[in-house]
Amino acid sequence: MSLRSQHAPAAFGRVAVLFGGKSAERPVSLKSGAAVLAALQEAGVDAFGIDVGDDLLQRLTSEKIDRAFIVLHGRGGEDGTMQGLLECAGIPYTGSGVLASALAMDKLRTKQVWQSLGLPTPRHAVLASVADCEKAASELGFPLIVKPAHEGSSIGMAKVDSVAALIEAWQSAAQFDSQVLVEQWIKGPEYTIAVLRGEVLPPIGLGTPHSFYDYDAKYLANDTQYRIPCGLSADKEAELKALTARACDAVGTQGWARVDVMQDADGQFWLLEVNTVPGMTDHSLVPMAAKAVGLEFTDLVQAILADSLEARG
Repeated sequence: MSLRSQHAPAAFGRVAVLFGGKSAERPVSLKSGAAVLAALQEAGVDAFGIDVGDDLLQRLTSEKIDRAFIVLHGRGGEDGTMQGLLECAGIPYTGSGVLASALAMDKLRTKQVWQSLGLPTPRHAVLASVADCEKAASELGFPLIVKPAHEGSSIGMAKVDSVAALIEAWQSAAQFDSQVLVEQWIKGPEYTIAVLRGEVLPPIGLGTPHSFYDYDAKYLANDTQYRIPCGLSADKEAELKALTARACDAVGTQGWARVDVMQDADGQFWLLEVNTVPGMTDHSLVPMAAKAVGLEFTDLVQAILADSLEARG
């Protein structure tokens, strides 16, 4: 399958770009949605935007919509609920289906699937009490990374080096999500790898002076480093791309996705998570990877949209 869309803009019909929503990632989604909408319109696609709110059902039934471009990050847009609603409404949409979206949004169950297939992911524990924190500290050691199980964009995440800090980070993360994970900290370089229309794009090496690639480093800071080529040897890059493909196949992603991976001091790769509706802002990583293979932003959004025509009619 070609990365580029082979369809004339008119073939997509009237396209609703769904963005905003009510999740903690709303500010990022607003930026992503604006960028996608502008690019589609620039390419000649008949596209309009919907800031998803309480009137969504009414708009889906009252507006003429031939397909939807989902740029909703986080719960309500990336977790299978929007995909299920669009399935029921008979509206083709971009990206992964209901099951893959719901699974990828749940970091714990994604890790359990990977573990069942022998794919490498950091050791972890679920936190629901002070006793859980103490047990995790004893079994996993420090440092550790705490994260809400159903949030993205590094929201609610914290690196900790003591039991007291772990308890505080768990309590803070629990404000975002009833399920909180703690993972073994992997010391080493971080990579993010985009997958588009079944092809794994060039990995991007990430560097930040922050303790980890947090929300500020992702969306606000100007000192985050992005390496394309990523700096790996040809053999290690091929290994990383093959691991990414297996990770996505395990979850069942479709159309486009982005996988985050750490590498330890021994060169071992460790899968962190899959994003099924990655960011599309001026700081985002999928557009960078696409540009490395010759796709400008307008090419990228049309390629993502083309999958909704080819896979879902």
